[in-house]
Amino acid sequence: MQALILAGGEGTRLRPLTYTVPKPVLPLAGRPHVAYVIDWLVRHGVDDVVVSCGHLAEGMRVAVAELEPGVEIRYAEEPDPRGTAGAIRFAEDLLGDRFLVLNGDVLCDLDLTRLIEQHERTGAQATIALYPVDDPSGYGLVHREEDGEITEFLEKPSPDRIDTDEINAGAYLLERSVLDRIPPERAVSIEREVFPDLIGDGLYGIRLEGYWIDIGTPERFLEANWDILEGRVETVISDRVEDSMMVGEGCEISADAELRAPCVLGGNSTVGAGAVIERSVLLDGCVVEENATVTNSILSAAVTVEGEVSGAVVGEGERV
Repeated sequence: MQALILAGGEGTRLRPLTYTVPKPVLPLAGRPHVAYVIDWLVRHGVDDVVVSCGHLAEGMRVAVAELEPGVEIRYAEEPDPRGTAGAIRFAEDLLGDRFLVLNGDVLCDLDLTRLIEQHERTGAQATIALYPVDDPSGYGLVHREEDGEITEFLEKPSPDRIDTDEINAGAYLLERSVLDRIPPERAVSIEREVFPDLIGDGLYGIRLEGYWIDIGTPERFLEANWDILEGRVETVISDRVEDSMMVGEGCEISADAELRAPCVLGGNSTVGAGAVIERSVLLDGCVVEENATVTNSILSAAVTVEGEVSGAVVGEGERV
């Protein structure tokens, strides 16, 4: 089985983190997010992975090479942003007759094997993983028949029009025939252009339970870290996780400092006497000086904290 990971976005909602690090490479509990995606794919029989990248593509290549993932990894590097469908069309020379497509900003443990089985059973051209959410008003709803055939998409509905809790989870199984519906050499949205065109022509969905989160905002990025630390998602975790905290290699933490779970300290970070870190993620090489505090924040690499940081996202190398 083959999979294409869409990882070319700029991660604008996570800036300034993504000015220097591609979003799929941002670490969750000490491992690049893309590592969790690849682990998930391998658990469902994928042995050939294509990564569609653009923004900071070299950083993506370096990070994946360091993973030693155990599956073949190839790259389709977009010359300009092509959108979720345009990226698929751009990668067509690397794709086979049938392939999974995954949004690179989603962390989940959904059962892709069930999706594959239904796709084969229905003879679909495309099958979308559907996920139930408590409040679907900020998403696009998907209407389907009992056999899974999709009949309608409803974008960000008003409360009086919400009659299902199923949204597009950003995971698909496509036949190669779908590529013919994607115009070449321009930006195309699979959600807004390609899938609506497939209604009535082999487009199916399947409801999948489990864990699912889009890590694309600071709040959800932190939430994903905590969920990994606290075991709420089925995945491989770092052996440095203990008591809902992860402390990377080479860290120097004063005996008088306080780490309040959950929190993540990247490698080679320093925490001074009297400092407090609470519900925050620090990337590699950060320095939290004596009596400084960091709460509900994300620090890029090599940040120095001299005072109080709360509810912030701090760019690489800054002093605050």
